Amino acid sequence: MNPGDMLRILPEVVLTLTGVLIMLADASLPPNAPRRALGWVAALGTTLALWASLWQLSLPAGTAFYSTVETSPFTVFFHVLICGIVLVVLLLSLDSLPAESHHQGEYYALVVLGAVGMCLLTSGIELLVIFIALEISSIATYVLACYRKESGRSPEAAIKYFLLGSFATGFLLYGIALAFGATGTTQIYELSRLLPTAQNHTMVLAAMALMVVGILFKVSAAPFHVWTPDVYEGAPSPVVALMSTAPKAATFALLLRVVYEIFPTLRSSWAPLLWCVAVLSMTVGNVAALRQQNVKRMLAYSSIAHAGYLLAAFAGLGPGGIAAASFYTAAYAAMNVGIFAVVTMVGGYDDQRSMIADYRGLIYRAPLLGGLLIFFLTSLVGIPFTAGFFGKFYAFSAAVGGNAIWLALIGLLNSGLAAAYYLRLAFVTVQPAPDTESFAKVATPTVGVAVAAALLFTVGATLVLGIIPTQALQAAETGAHTLQVPAIDENPAYITVGTQQPR
Repeated sequence: MNPGDMLRILPEVVLTLTGVLIMLADASLPPNAPRRALGWVAALGTTLALWASLWQLSLPAGTAFYSTVETSPFTVFFHVLICGIVLVVLLLSLDSLPAESHHQGEYYALVVLGAVGMCLLTSGIELLVIFIALEISSIATYVLACYRKESGRSPEAAIKYFLLGSFATGFLLYGIALAFGATGTTQIYELSRLLPTAQNHTMVLAAMALMVVGILFKVSAAPFHVWTPDVYEGAPSPVVALMSTAPKAATFALLLRVVYEIFPTLRSSWAPLLWCVAVLSMTVGNVAALRQQNVKRMLAYSSIAHAGYLLAAFAGLGPGGIAAASFYTAAYAAMNVGIFAVVTMVGGYDDQRSMIADYRGLIYRAPLLGGLLIFFLTSLVGIPFTAGFFGKFYAFSAAVGGNAIWLALIGLLNSGLAAAYYLRLAFVTVQPAPDTESFAKVATPTVGVAVAAALLFTVGATLVLGIIPTQALQAAETGAHTLQVPAIDENPAYITVGTQQPR
């Protein structure tokens, strides 16, 4: 092992040391001692990991640890995104977790250590390393979903999440096994070189199908979405803000590697599959969200629909589709974490005010939260000058560029359908609250310093990605060009494996 290899995983090292330090400090403190300071330690460690990710841009693109991980603009893009999400979630948790809640140290450690798996998932180029990284991320989120164990819904959500997540992992692992059986290797670039000439084409197709299905489970794309509404409703809101964005960002990065690097020659097989899943996710998510009265369940179905919008970008040819998908991931993360921050403050730790009717008159009770809720809802709709508009614009433009014009049209129609339930919540927010005893007793949410910082970050990111998205899009395009992608002919029926970038 080259001593310089550690620099290739510097963000993961920083996050791991932070998680271990939090656990040791938590075990050393008296049982009744406050543990809020551990959250600030986690936030500081995540900030250092974010800096380490940006510093990796100064390194030449290359691999480490015997070609099991790599550093490139693609990995740095997703590292920065994941660390940014985790930092905002930690700030949100600092002011939303009750001071008397148990196991706060474990909560912060799980968030940070889960981020280790997410970061490693984006930089791994060895399928066994990727599988281990996926398990690190998944196990942490399984436990976090059950953090509010005094509530019956939280353990139920964790059990459903664990069982269905285990099935998804099984699909992925079986696909890896078949890919190994067809080629004798699990290294991504070796697989890309050997799979086109593999003798057993049926085994290769089965490996691709199982791996893609396993990943689609993780991103809650329809019809593999059944776990999403119950888990989002039962888990604490800060945890939902995390699991709806950071693990999905890492898993979408994995999906980009799988279809564009491992199976580029099978585009004629995976493109129609993702086309159908994108349409199904958009339609099922939006139609189901129209019927919801619980805000978190509505946002759960909304996340399914947004997975469909993002998958539409996969119809794009070559680096254009990769860049559009990467940019949409960042845009969705900014506005979704922001809206869950508002939901956390309004609903409280116990989700006592989780129905749409509970948001009536929010703009008058808490003008800041009410205004921000409307702002994030307009971004989710896709109103111009917000991240949601440019995210959908680039995703649908990539679909049109890949000759998937009908897919783009269906996406536009679904965006109009989604406006119905987003605007319904916005209208309820500005309606005067009835002069009843139950509404009179509703306390005005208090925004602490940490939550204010989290909201500031999300609002800033949503505006920057919506008004001046050039820099973020250039970063996504630079990352896209570092992947080993198929060389695209004008006729998309003819796909050949491109030349690997120097590493």
